[in-house]
Amino acid sequence: MKKVLKWIGIVLGSLIVLILLVVLGLYTKSRLEFGAKYNLNVETVNIPTDAASIERGKHLTTILCMECHGDNLDGKKDWFSAGPLGSADTPNLTSGQGGIGGQFSDADFVRVLRHGVKPNGTSVFIMPAEDFYYLSDRDLGDVIAYVKSVPPVDGGNGAYSNVHFSFPGNVMYGAGIFGNDLVASKIDQTTQRVTAPEPAVSTAYGNYLVNINGCRDCHGTQLAGGKPGDPNSPLAPNLTPGGELSAWTQANFLQALHTGVTPLGMQLPAQFMPWDYKGQMSDDELDAIFMYLQSLPKLPTSTAPAG
Repeated sequence: MKKVLKWIGIVLGSLIVLILLVVLGLYTKSRLEFGAKYNLNVETVNIPTDAASIERGKHLTTILCMECHGDNLDGKKDWFSAGPLGSADTPNLTSGQGGIGGQFSDADFVRVLRHGVKPNGTSVFIMPAEDFYYLSDRDLGDVIAYVKSVPPVDGGNGAYSNVHFSFPGNVMYGAGIFGNDLVASKIDQTTQRVTAPEPAVSTAYGNYLVNINGCRDCHGTQLAGGKPGDPNSPLAPNLTPGGELSAWTQANFLQALHTGVTPLGMQLPAQFMPWDYKGQMSDDELDAIFMYLQSLPKLPTSTAPAG
């Protein structure tokens, strides 16, 4: 009997040690991923100073950035929250105390927005640089020009301390529970960016707008619908002619994006479909997107993970 108890104790002890080693390994994996450095040669982008470019930058920043960083670009506390596992703030982009606007050079802004890499070489968390990678030099320059022009707002955690994961949160991140939200690791930094088409009501420009607005992050790579990464999010609808948009007119599409109300009278949930920001695109921009969506092949609705 004593031998049996002894062997049971050895087995249980070995299992506990193994579990501890796995837990420590996952924690270490998480911290190594967060601390990984990316060495890039950042391209030069012209940052304009004229009023028209800054106003264009304001328009682009409204539809691309304000949802996460706030209307004043002063950041949001606990924008990402997993309870006791951890949270992440969106940084203050202004030049106020605690903001990054006064710290970043033009090259730093290009590195972060287009490549997802902070000035210290580590990756941004969640921010969709994989979508902004396809911003034209002109549009990227206009965005940076506007961000540099906004009034300073004090407050925020700066560029490096905006992610706060507990020990269990790091273990779960290392295990892949949250997916891969370190954006720089998902960008093929060697990919040749396609030259952006001139703004027009065209399928080409509609495709460009779909790319930079990250529509595929929720609606799937083929825009046939999908399950976004947020577990609380409903299924994203099929945007191809095989989905419900096949019954929508161009006017229906504009109304839904501008007002958040579908032709059937349903309210779009702004926390999952940020129509209140995306809907500030011009009629021409939304017409171009609708034209592009209508040009897609008719695909059956997908419920697979969008990412």
